[in-house]
This record gives sequence, structure tokens and C-alpha cells, in this order.
Amino acid sequence: MDQAKGSQKASVTPYEEVLDALSSLITKRSRADPSIKGDRFDLLFDYIKILDLEEPISKLKIIHVAGTKGKGSTCTFTEAILRNCGFHTGLFTSPHLIDIRERFRLDGMDICEEKFLAYFWWCYDRLKENTNDDVPMPTFFRFITLLAFKIFTAEQVDVAILEVGLGGRFDSTNVAPIVCGISSLGYDHMEILGNTIGEIAGEKAGIFKHGVPAFTVSQPDEAMRVLEEKASRLDVHLQVVPPLDANLLNGIKLGLEGEHQYLNAGLAVALCSTWLQRTGHLEVANLQQNSSLPEQFIRGLTTASLQGRAQIVPDQHIDIERSGDLVFYLDGAHSPESMEVCARWFSLAIKEDSQQQTLNYQPQDDTRSSNELIQRDFGGRSRKNSTQILLFNCMSVRDPQLLLPNLLKTCASHGVHFKKALLVPNISVYHKVGSHALSSTDSQVDLSWQFTIQRVWENLVQGKKGVDAQSMDAVCEEVKDDTELCVKNCANSAVFSSLPIAIKWLRDYVQQNQSIRFQVLVTGSIHLVGDVLKLAKK
Repeated sequence: MDQAKGSQKASVTPYEEVLDALSSLITKRSRADPSIKGDRFDLLFDYIKILDLEEPISKLKIIHVAGTKGKGSTCTFTEAILRNCGFHTGLFTSPHLIDIRERFRLDGMDICEEKFLAYFWWCYDRLKENTNDDVPMPTFFRFITLLAFKIFTAEQVDVAILEVGLGGRFDSTNVAPIVCGISSLGYDHMEILGNTIGEIAGEKAGIFKHGVPAFTVSQPDEAMRVLEEKASRLDVHLQVVPPLDANLLNGIKLGLEGEHQYLNAGLAVALCSTWLQRTGHLEVANLQQNSSLPEQFIRGLTTASLQGRAQIVPDQHIDIERSGDLVFYLDGAHSPESMEVCARWFSLAIKEDSQQQTLNYQPQDDTRSSNELIQRDFGGRSRKNSTQILLFNCMSVRDPQLLLPNLLKTCASHGVHFKKALLVPNISVYHKVGSHALSSTDSQVDLSWQFTIQRVWENLVQGKKGVDAQSMDAVCEEVKDDTELCVKNCANSAVFSSLPIAIKWLRDYVQQNQSIRFQVLVTGSIHLVGDVLKLAKK
């Protein structure tokens, strides 16, 4: 590997140079665009040959997980269980929230910067030297998947847990596994995967391999029929796994919050026990989920940690005496089904917080550690009224008229009503990687999409489905914002030109209203969640 990157400017660190190189692989075109040559599935095997990874990959003992919702959580539980069983683990997930290295975890820890740089240039240089017009440089996700294969084979992991990036059949993670899993299915990425739940299930079932056992959870009837049909064709023994029985955890809570996580935990237990059996580790493989779990499984399930999914983080900018007065409830839900799950979790979490005066807080210093239940006295916090705020954005390929009704309806059914929805563009832009990949935060940023979301929200809250854009603008003009921080302030929502300005508005509001504590649900985009995490730590 060429260690002397001579062209490197003094002001650019070696890590930033890698992030720039990675950014060059991101196309701004839709992933459904067939003209993106570097994303063709058949080229994956050319890239594997260029990197001499054919034999090393064939020796990896892979657990492969697809799905619409819960696949990242399932992979996280699976890795934690097998790590606690004493295995050297590799975990590949997406997307990352703050640092690209989050996608590559060795023994539960993000890969260190030194190793990341070395493996990156090893792959990047070889591909640059050996690609051409017919076999161009791989696109971003394809490259980082190849990088994961290089890392896991070079580090000689005992098990590689791979989360599918998109779909399954043509995903770059789709190589021969020991066992497969498919988490809950729903509607997402329909421009690529199909418009029916059956078509989506067919793409996910593309990870099935002849004779390789597979597990799934309860699915919609149409999706289950497709999965069973695909499994039958490939002689795949497909089993439906029930949610994990909470009584098996000996009174300890799962490491990941939310009732829906028992579904993912049950799938993880099945994947791990089958992997152990098929790899000859019978000493811990003989278990019946309905009777007991090995201690290693319980430790893994109750210490698993995943940022940005049902995560509760107090704003660290607020004085420690008042650190419970502004709390972010973070969940990267971005499909109609996951919005409903997110809303249920948020509603129950704020009620539990109010009743027990406790905060389920995920430490920021050690991503290996579990959520900790920290008892805190927030200086009379229990005597304060709570106000719920929504901080929201979603990508323009998603329909807020499908996402927001589920959120509002589910929260309302639990007696939770948002005082205000704050609508912002993400800080991170999709065609760059790293801390320098920030969009403009000035008033010239295009907010047309946020105004569209605002109209949807106002119509939903007011119950006037037929209000036209002109009437809605009139409503917005009637509500003044004394801080002059927001661009358009309506009765139930406000659009801000940037996320930092919205966070400043929240912090100022907390300082001005010391008898109230603010519980802010951040959802709609995993990128937004990552951006809030960065700002909440400042």
C-alpha cells in the first residue's frame, strides 16, 4: 500500500482525504437509475476478483439479514449474543449516524481509524488501477461492502453479520451465508423494490440460498406467501419465529428500547442458535427458547446498543441542573409502519419518564455499553409540565401524507399531542461523507419540501383535509414568531432554514420557560437523527 499520499494538502488530514475519496463514489442520481454502471450486480464479482477476495469470502461464516424494519436491530442483537459467547465478531450495518466507521464493527467496537485508513487505501488503490469503462469504479455502497469483506477476512472474524443495504436479491452483501433472516416487511423504496408487499418480499427473499436455513417473523399474508414460495423453490427450510418471551431475560430489559424489539430479539436468538449448530458449537447451541436461554444470550440481548433507534438523549448544552428540561427522543423511522411503532414507543417512554422520574439514557462514550437506567433528580422536574415537540424531516421520495397520519393517530391514542412541529432540512447532504459534508445553513437554502410537509401537518392537525395552499399560507401569516428565527410560523408548526437554528430556538425556549420540560421526538430521517446527535453533544 502506498503510504505516501504526496498530493495531500497540509490542511487535509489523512482521514478527511479518505472521506473525500469515498464521496467521489456517491452518485447524485436515483438508485433506481439503470445507467449507473458501477451499481450493476454482475460487476460485484469482478470487483471481488480484483481484490482477490473470492477464497477469503468463501471462508467467512456469514449471518445475512434483510427486511424493511428491524434488520439493523436484529443484526445488533445477533452480534452481541455471539460476542458474549466468546466469538470474534464482525458487524456491517448501514447507514452511519456520525462517523462512517460505525458501519464496520469488530467485537462490538467501531473499527479504529488506523485500520480503517489502511484497509480503505488497500481496496481503493487496487480498484482504481484495475477498473475501466466496462468495469468502472464501484458506487459508494458497493465499495463499502467490499471494504467490509476485506476488513472481516483480514481480521479473521469468527462470524460476519451482514445487514442488507437495499432489497436483497441485487444487494452487494448477497453472498453465501450460514443462515438467513428476514425481519418485518413493509412499504419502502418502492421505486426500486416494487409497489406491492409481494413484490417487496420477492426482492428480500433474494438472499435465500439453496439448502441454507432461513428465519422470519410474522408477516402480512401476501408477503408470507411469497417468502414461502421462494423458500420452497430453493429447498430452504423457512421458519417463522415468535417474539422473544420477556420472562426468559430473568427480569432484565432488552438493551434496545421498544416493545417491537422483542420481535427482533426472537429472530436474533433463532439466527444465533442455528449458526452455532451449523458451525459445530453444540455446547451453547442446544437450547429451547420456550424454556430457557443461555447466560451468554441474555447478556448479549440486554447489553446490545444501537444509536438512533429508540434512543433518549438529554441536551448536553443545557446546564446539568436542568439537563432534563430538553430531552431528545431519537428514532430513525421513515416508513408508515415504523412511524406507528416509533409513536407508540415515544408515547410510552414519556409516560414512563413522567411516572418514574427516570431517564433511559444511552452513554455516548462507549458504544458497546447498553442503555443505562440513570436515576436523576432534575431539580423539581416532576413538578414541571411536559410539552411534546416534533422535530421532523423526510426525504422527498417519501410521502409525508403516509408517514405523519400514523404518527399523529398513534400518539393521540395514547393521549400525546404535539404543541409544535419543527420542520427542517438535514444538515448532512447525501453526496458527501464526513463532518465536512454539511449543507448551507443560510436563508437561501431551498425549503420548498419543508413547506410541503408543513401544509400536510397543518391540514392533519386542523382536520381540514381540503385546505388549499393559498388558504394555508394565510393561516401561517397570522402567527408571528417573536424570535424571528423561523422562516414560516404556523399555528401548529414552524419551518426553519437549518437544524442548528431550530435547536437554538428550542434551547432559547427552554431558558425562557423554566416551569416546562420539553420532550422532542426526532424522526422521519436517520440522517436527521445523526445530525441532532452531533448537535445535542455540543
